[in-house]
Amino acid sequence: MSSAHITFDTTGDKIAHRVRIMRPSAVRNLFAAATRDDVISLSGGMPAVSLLPEEDVRRAVLAAVESPQARAVSLQYGPTDGLAGLRAVLADMMRDLGIRVKADQILVTSGAQQALTLIAEAFIDPGDIIITEGPTYLGALQAFSAFEPDIRAIPFDEDGMRMDLLEAELERIGKGNPRLKFCYTIPNFQNPGGVTMNAERRRRLLELADEYGFMVVEDDPYGRLRYDGGHQVPLKAMDDSVIYLGTISKMLGPGLRTGWIAAPESVLARVNLVKQGADLCGSAFDQLVVQHYFADIPWQRTLQKFIALYKERRDTMLAALEEFFPPEASWTHPAGGMFLWITLPDYMDTDSMLAEALEAGVTYVPGNSFFPDGVTGKNSMRVNFSFETPESITEAIRRLAGVIEERLELYRVFINAGALPGYGKEAVMAENERENWDEVIVASEQNEEAVMQSHDGDAAQIEIAEDKVAEAEEEAR
Repeated sequence: MSSAHITFDTTGDKIAHRVRIMRPSAVRNLFAAATRDDVISLSGGMPAVSLLPEEDVRRAVLAAVESPQARAVSLQYGPTDGLAGLRAVLADMMRDLGIRVKADQILVTSGAQQALTLIAEAFIDPGDIIITEGPTYLGALQAFSAFEPDIRAIPFDEDGMRMDLLEAELERIGKGNPRLKFCYTIPNFQNPGGVTMNAERRRRLLELADEYGFMVVEDDPYGRLRYDGGHQVPLKAMDDSVIYLGTISKMLGPGLRTGWIAAPESVLARVNLVKQGADLCGSAFDQLVVQHYFADIPWQRTLQKFIALYKERRDTMLAALEEFFPPEASWTHPAGGMFLWITLPDYMDTDSMLAEALEAGVTYVPGNSFFPDGVTGKNSMRVNFSFETPESITEAIRRLAGVIEERLELYRVFINAGALPGYGKEAVMAENERENWDEVIVASEQNEEAVMQSHDGDAAQIEIAEDKVAEAEEEAR
């Protein structure tokens, strides 16, 4: 008796299109390398959970299982929108931020990442337009991209998303466009940029949302982690129609997969339907532990310890950047959160440079991971300061600076030879509207002589420099 065996190509046309177009998370791919003993990781966004008091965690966990009544809740299926007790606790916590919501305006999710996926599935059809900061959180890009939207990335500066560029983009989209669904923003200590949207831009964003008819999704995982200055008023506190995403990952720990959505009831009703199909309900055990932690334990005391620790590590990283990084680099100066954004000259490629950084024993996340096209931002990188010790942070920045300096030295040869379009002597010629390529060749020859002199007649070095100049000139043609 024979049995049939059905086979198919798992990379072929049986796979859904939305899965075929997915890009893996750069951070998840870096996790394996980051666990090597010789590697200092600046790539993740992990909190320093070792700082959590053991007794506080023990109390919260025991409270979830120590009585028959507790076990009947924590080990059983729960409601799709989350345990009522936890939702009441979360509503109280949000009042500290000036956000007034009722418990039934909150839906508990399996981390804020699931909240992003639920929002995407509830509102995005293929071809719909959504707006994000550019760069933005790569997990959001993954969640949104599965539903094939047209993502418009708006650049930011030190004061957050640039409203002038957003307005210009909205004018192109047009008022009342039914394909325009929402603007996703991380206004506090943005991931990956570390920047914070100022009050004037927050007000303007809400005005534009009303004028052009789109929803605002406010992701606020870092809002309580402020090291300098005063807290900004959340968008949700300014307009109740805002969809607010929260998480306990940065205040307690990401291992307890608990986040939430605070939104109008009409929004939550739709999201609830999507969550039913996704997982029926979240982990009641995790939710009950979180409920007891934030209801029964003075968690603000531990939060202040997190803030003091992260501030020290941020200051250490900023000082190391000033000491070791080349003058061609620039970076943001976050007033809170976990990340800062480093920008190198736009001829640099941090994606290809990552292999060299790993060899040097340091990791980061290449900037192109945070843009919807996967190409923009290749001269940038995100680095994290929350997890490693101050000593490791200083050493990591020193190693990374060495990798960058090696690459820059190579490019300086090109620039001095006039072989990089848009830089050095060629940039000057472009500004003067040069008429033909002969001028570039002349400039290259003149600077190649300088390269030869700088190597003091070393034949091997001269030959390498000549080859690189020729290759660059050919590409520029």
